[in-house]
Amino acid sequence: MNIKRLMVIAALCVTQMMSAQTVGNNEQNTDGIFAQVEMRMRYLLQQTEQLRKVTPDKGKLMPRSVEKDGSLRLVNIGDWCSGFFAGELWMMYRYTNDAFWRERAVSNTWKLEDNKWNASSHDLGFMMYNAFGKAWEVTNEQSYRDVVVQAAKTLATRFDEKVGCIRSWSWGTPERWQYAVIIDNMMNLELLFEASRLTGDEQYRNIAVSHANVTMRNHFREDGASYHVVDYNPQAGSVIKRITHQGLFDESVWSRGQAWGLYGYTMCYRYTQDKAYLEQACKIAKFWFSQRLLPDDLIPYWDMRDPAIPNAPRDASAAAIIASALYELADYVESPEAAEYHRLADKIVDSLSNDYLTEPQDKQGFLLLHSTGNYPANDEIDVPIIYADYYYLEALLRRAGIKMNKQ
Repeated sequence: MNIKRLMVIAALCVTQMMSAQTVGNNEQNTDGIFAQVEMRMRYLLQQTEQLRKVTPDKGKLMPRSVEKDGSLRLVNIGDWCSGFFAGELWMMYRYTNDAFWRERAVSNTWKLEDNKWNASSHDLGFMMYNAFGKAWEVTNEQSYRDVVVQAAKTLATRFDEKVGCIRSWSWGTPERWQYAVIIDNMMNLELLFEASRLTGDEQYRNIAVSHANVTMRNHFREDGASYHVVDYNPQAGSVIKRITHQGLFDESVWSRGQAWGLYGYTMCYRYTQDKAYLEQACKIAKFWFSQRLLPDDLIPYWDMRDPAIPNAPRDASAAAIIASALYELADYVESPEAAEYHRLADKIVDSLSNDYLTEPQDKQGFLLLHSTGNYPANDEIDVPIIYADYYYLEALLRRAGIKMNKQ
């Protein structure tokens, strides 16, 4: 056993933050599964407290990643990653039922409130639902609900009926593209679906359904692989070109893009029960696990067509997103598919837990090593990144059957 594993085990033995209430609420889980999650969570709680300590309490800066020199990269609330840390804190509170974590989650969530008016970003789902949405799910407090609804109203202003999608990037227009829509944007639809559920106003749901349908028609290849960007003619609503901006080349397989699609269509099925979305999610999963160069530990290379494989960087964030999506997807299909999705998700989570965790008190308190942000821009390569931690935590809670909504 190496020194790192000994240090992690020691840390697990020291931290005792598991609440009896949480155990009682999850009696449906086997003792073995819950014990595994409990052991891992004790260590992750300690690490997250370290990240909280180095994140400024005042001002509106949030942790995003670790710089090449080991320092903490902080971003302002307008960054697409700004909501993940608050969501992480809400998951810690949901797990422990400890007021300590609730207080930290509340303060970091309200830092983001001004984003509810931020019509310049398509990423309000990432920025706001992962924070205020998680807060609403856990607390059922009206103040969080109201912010979710206003953020959805703001996001809806980026929808164009002729294209049928929410506009993603405006930068690079018109030299690079005219009306860019990225696969990542599937994740922001949860904010719209939830706003319709909360208010009864179908406009948000209708926008989300239109975006999901147009994306399903235009973003995917026959085998289930996704392009990163589709550029539309805003006057005609027609496709101009398909691009993989953050992958190696347009026809490559950018790993995180495939993960966004799998998670996004699984979530769409949750809200609509439209079997087309379920079939799309299953098709993406089938494609993904058919990849010849997918490593045995199921933690993918940043792009599955990189000729540098096996010496290409991994992307733990893509793995965490896929694992979390698979746990939910397993709830919507029959055996043997459900059992297989669980098995694959378990293997990913075990790989991340056994070989990708940071050392105690290291990497500013982030949880996972070896994520890749934007490889073509030579930015955030082989570093801890906040959204990897977020979806890893979500996957752990889903594995244990812990739902955010306690009501």
